[in-house]
Amino acid sequence: MIHAADIQDRDGAPLVLAEIIKRFPWLRHVFADGGYAGDKFKQALRRFGKWTIEIIKRSDAVKCFEVLPRRWVVERTLAWLNRNRRLAKDFEQTIASATAWIFIASIQIFTRRSARS
Repeated sequence: MIHAADIQDRDGAPLVLAEIIKRFPWLRHVFADGGYAGDKFKQALRRFGKWTIEIIKRSDAVKCFEVLPRRWVVERTLAWLNRNRRLAKDFEQTIASATAWIFIASIQIFTRRSARS
């Protein structure tokens, strides 16, 4: 699910969850960063069933780089997708076009991994 840039992530999360529950109805746990903390997101989760949420926050005491549990998975995936030159910058005029290019990049990653096996 890709939404317009003028929608804050916390407000767009219910749109993403609605798509996730259609495709993967057995999932019930969400990992999120500090931007999703608060009652608004928790209430949105309740509308979609019994979900648990784990907020992964950086410590204020740490001043250098620190690997945070589960957060690296998202960063790694974005790095893989951004290896595609078309996705390195935001060239797309429409959300549908951006979505299509992300699917193409995902297919490319999958086929390369399948070929190695």
